[in-house]
Amino acid sequence: MPFVTTGDGVEIFYKDWGAGRPVMFHHGRPLSSDAWDAQLLFLVRRGHRVIAHDRRGHGRSAQVGHGHDMDHYAADAAAVVAHPGLRDVVHVGHCAGGGEVARYVAGHGAGRVAKAVLVGAVPPLMVRTESNPAGLPVEVFDGFREGVATDRSQFYLDLASGPFHGFNRPGADVSQGVIQNWWRQGMAGSAQAHHEGIRAFSQTDFTDDLRAIDVPTLLLHGDDDQLVPVAGSAELAATLAEDAALKVYPGLSHGMCAVSADTVNADLLDFIRS
Repeated sequence: MPFVTTGDGVEIFYKDWGAGRPVMFHHGRPLSSDAWDAQLLFLVRRGHRVIAHDRRGHGRSAQVGHGHDMDHYAADAAAVVAHPGLRDVVHVGHCAGGGEVARYVAGHGAGRVAKAVLVGAVPPLMVRTESNPAGLPVEVFDGFREGVATDRSQFYLDLASGPFHGFNRPGADVSQGVIQNWWRQGMAGSAQAHHEGIRAFSQTDFTDDLRAIDVPTLLLHGDDDQLVPVAGSAELAATLAEDAALKVYPGLSHGMCAVSADTVNADLLDFIRS
């Protein structure tokens, strides 16, 4: 399996499929690059090279006890980009991966990034503060930490079978395969990385990162996202990035890349090729 070793000695697993214009994917917490399989296969079949890595402490990457913060996540992504010498890359990030994309593009992407896509992403800031009244109370994230620390397996099962994919909504078309695949990815990662990563995605302020992005940026968000509400995330982020467009999908969930892949894939391809 292909791995890249970062500057601080962490082995990062990555996939590199196909040929053509490169598109790199940054997954959400607590998942792995497998979360993007529907997008990776779709784009490979349409002539694109796709790259997706497992964040440190997630999936098949090393379960190290340090560096579970956005600065390290962005630096790890930079190591993956540099290893095969990628340029003119479209970067796509979901949830915490959207924060990783924002920090990577702002801090490491000069001369290498063509476009950015943030899908159900956390920027600019998830937690509620005096200057961010649209954020969520810190108690929400304390609950996430408690769930990971006490019964991570059941906590993940409840997330996957409920609010993450919108399966708790009346009339939802529930997929046991999607639930089990989500749970499988979550349990493959490190409990410590997942616990510390909650602070990384919820309390990191990406305002300056968004302002520094100078490439075309597309924000895709479901208006029924129960984990990253659109009003406090994409709607604000779209006003901060220099060249940003926002598309909000009625009724779609946080897990729309899995349960509404056809819709997301079509818009993703249009943006990549525009």
